[in-house]
Amino acid sequence: MTTTLRRADARRIALAAQGFARPRPDAVGTRQITGALHRMRILQIDSVNVFSRSHYMPLFARLGAYDTALLDKLAFARRPSWVESWAHVASLVSVDDWPLLQFRRDDLRAKYGHDAWAEANQPLLQWLRDELADRGPLRPAEIDHDARSGSRGSWWGWDDVKNGLERLWLFGEVAIAGRRGFERRYALASDVLPASVLDTAVPRGEAIRELVRRAAVAYGVATASDLADYWRIRDRPAVLAGIRDLVDSGELLPVEVDGWRIAGRPAKAWLHRDAARPRRIDAAAILTPFDPVVWFRDRAERLFDFDYRIEIYTPAPQRRFGYYSLPVLVGDDVVGRIDLKADRADSALRVQSAWWEPGAPPEAADRVAAELRTAARWQGLEHVTVSRWGDAADQIAVALRADRHDHPDGRTN
Repeated sequence: MTTTLRRADARRIALAAQGFARPRPDAVGTRQITGALHRMRILQIDSVNVFSRSHYMPLFARLGAYDTALLDKLAFARRPSWVESWAHVASLVSVDDWPLLQFRRDDLRAKYGHDAWAEANQPLLQWLRDELADRGPLRPAEIDHDARSGSRGSWWGWDDVKNGLERLWLFGEVAIAGRRGFERRYALASDVLPASVLDTAVPRGEAIRELVRRAAVAYGVATASDLADYWRIRDRPAVLAGIRDLVDSGELLPVEVDGWRIAGRPAKAWLHRDAARPRRIDAAAILTPFDPVVWFRDRAERLFDFDYRIEIYTPAPQRRFGYYSLPVLVGDDVVGRIDLKADRADSALRVQSAWWEPGAPPEAADRVAAELRTAARWQGLEHVTVSRWGDAADQIAVALRADRHDHPDGRTN
């Protein structure tokens, strides 16, 4: 029997699964961070740093202001408990989950381990293995310096060194042993990960089934496409086989969600049996574009009627909402988007644009203003200023009692 869910119920289930039904803690330590990480299972990494690095933001959205050094200790230590892997693209995952992604590394080796570049650069790849074995964790610049000096073997340029290291990382021979700034330090996987993890083999079908299960827990309610996208699994037959197994075991329950349609027909969806069904969500959060709540744009549209695209690569005159507009969650809905910039020279959080979605509630401006004050404190910024671009800009500026600034492109309403 298939249960029918209202769209609002599906939103609350999805947000609760991601931790938004929980009140923010009074103090955030390693225990609270680890709990949030285990609910999400994954943090996507992105290099854009206009406001904050993307992997820091999902924890801020769920926990409030916290010391990012605590996450750094978990993820960027010589022996981390969370490690970088190609999961939902480049991401942080639990070290314990490393074996579940071996099939992904095998696929990447099949694709990139024997192409023209790899065949032409086998000596370089072996030299890189030897360098890491002899010297331990290294940044590309450190390896490139030796390559240019001609101290070992043939001459290789920086691009080849970096390409080789990235391939070895994709294959799982190399792991990331921390970062300096945003630059990775590469090491042999055996120097970063415990032998118990490296020696554990999980068959492909079993691994995909378990990843589908974890995605179902993290999403609460989801379609097959949602579950596949959580870990970017392209093997749809294996995903569907995993769903069938989980349905047969009673862990996933078939449901239909009002308004969820694919190709004009009601979408098949599944509810995790342990998913919480709160009557109310009272969240307020600024989300990164790479938060699991919105990172799959089709799902964001189904859940929130939120049509979301990042405009970083859109020419400035053609941008509708701003360079790096961030979704804003109030209650159980995405109510707007806001383009933020941390101006550290002036110790200011710049609201470059602010926009409402249709149906934003009357209290949205005050809730967003409070969240912006928290965001500024979290980033160590002394004040917030608001430009005049966007239909929410004036209301948010009033709620903040903020100074105004000119948008760098001269944009106004």
